[in-house]
Amino acid sequence: MPKRKIEMYEYRTIIYRLQQSQSDRTIAKSGLAGRNKVSEIKKLALAQGWLDIDSKLPDDKTLATFFESKKNQVDIKSKADPHYDLIKQWALDDVQASTIHQHLIDIYGFTGAYNSVQRLVKKIKAKQPPNLTVPLHFQPGEAAQVDFGQGPVLYDERTKKEEKTWFFVMTLCWCRHQYVELITHQDIETWLNCHQNAFNWFGGVANKVIIDNPKCAIIKACYHSPEVQRSYEEFAQAYGFIINALPPRDPQKKGRVESGVKYVKKNFLPLRHLKSVQHGNKELIHWVLEQAGNRIHGSTFKKPLTQFQEIEKHQLKALPITQPEVAIWVTLTLYRDCHVRYKKVKYSAPHQLYKKVLWTKVTATTVSIYHDHELVSMHSRKFNAGDCSTKNEHLPDNARHYFERNEEWCLKKSTEIGAACEQIIEDLLTDPVLDLLRQVQLIIKLKDSYGGCRLELACQRAISFNSCNYKTIKKILKGGLEYEQINPTDSFEKLGAAYQGKGVYQRNINELKH
Repeated sequence: MPKRKIEMYEYRTIIYRLQQSQSDRTIAKSGLAGRNKVSEIKKLALAQGWLDIDSKLPDDKTLATFFESKKNQVDIKSKADPHYDLIKQWALDDVQASTIHQHLIDIYGFTGAYNSVQRLVKKIKAKQPPNLTVPLHFQPGEAAQVDFGQGPVLYDERTKKEEKTWFFVMTLCWCRHQYVELITHQDIETWLNCHQNAFNWFGGVANKVIIDNPKCAIIKACYHSPEVQRSYEEFAQAYGFIINALPPRDPQKKGRVESGVKYVKKNFLPLRHLKSVQHGNKELIHWVLEQAGNRIHGSTFKKPLTQFQEIEKHQLKALPITQPEVAIWVTLTLYRDCHVRYKKVKYSAPHQLYKKVLWTKVTATTVSIYHDHELVSMHSRKFNAGDCSTKNEHLPDNARHYFERNEEWCLKKSTEIGAACEQIIEDLLTDPVLDLLRQVQLIIKLKDSYGGCRLELACQRAISFNSCNYKTIKKILKGGLEYEQINPTDSFEKLGAAYQGKGVYQRNINELKH
């Protein structure tokens, strides 16, 4: 068995007993040290004059100069020493000793044992200054901490499929009462909705919300001046709380919610069968109010729910009289089809803003698009991927006219022009093979240049020669042929008819002379 370490106060007790004339055998029987050790101490004590009856017993520091063991006088060479710099770099990056050992074997042909690497890693870490922490203290209502934690894969009744989930946890720092919700996304919209649900759950707002730089809230993490998402900043202003984004890679400063997430994952999840995300959230409500809220907390030694109801609830800021609408601000580019895209849905904006980056405000019901702080477009929000919301006034003239001048519009206009025009338009729109809407639109447009009366006469002439198409009607109007009397012997050019695969001089059977 290894020798027992003798403490300094035990050395002083042995010297005191020797001073009182106790024998080596008697002292050894007391278990303080063996006879040989007592004999060594006696010789040293005699040499130092400590056994004189009137001599003052030495203190621990003095005794340590004689009895403290001198370790590591000789450094033993290790096979890991030639790789000291590399091992130090990896060790300080928290790479495991076993991983370092295997990497040295694979890359550098290392032949030493794993223990040699392990000892060197421990020696390197022992020389580093300790990472000390101090507990943070909060007053009731002062702060809440927020974090995400990985949840199980569950069926979502909304999407009708299996989804990855996370726990959103908000913990009040003073009483440790929690709000927990299962979510299927970590985007900014979910982040804000969860905050709103948590504030409604607590019935108030903490003065400060401590977060750990999630991408849905912080654009750029920084020790002294983090860049906050516009949506989250506007939301904080509406509810009146301060955003406290922690320094990067320093989660210890929100240990309360970190512990809360672990508690949810270790206490709520095991041995519990959750049928869906929605079922899980119902179970969480009961768990927080019954089990988690009424446990004796390991740090406060009090029940979180009791502390909340009796004290902290009354110290929270009041909720706004009118609940703020959750709004997400994003920058979107207007594409050449005159639409921006948000979550796979298209929303139109004025075509003059093509390629412009536009601020877009998205709420639960509307999508508003801004350019230079001016509202340029507003739509009702759509949620199905592939949906499109288009306003014709946003389109260029040619596209707008195409969509505005639909079949109903063309039929209505042709009726106003005359019976012949109406007949041609109806025939073209009911073509069994081709979509001739563009040709119909062009025929109606001829009224702008030639007037309705001339267009009606031209349509009559086109019908007479069974050449009812835009090219013929335009040629008739351009040549002024609509006023001329129809003569069966007229040439093709004079008639204005376009060849359609029939004889140029084809006549109506009723016109033939018997």
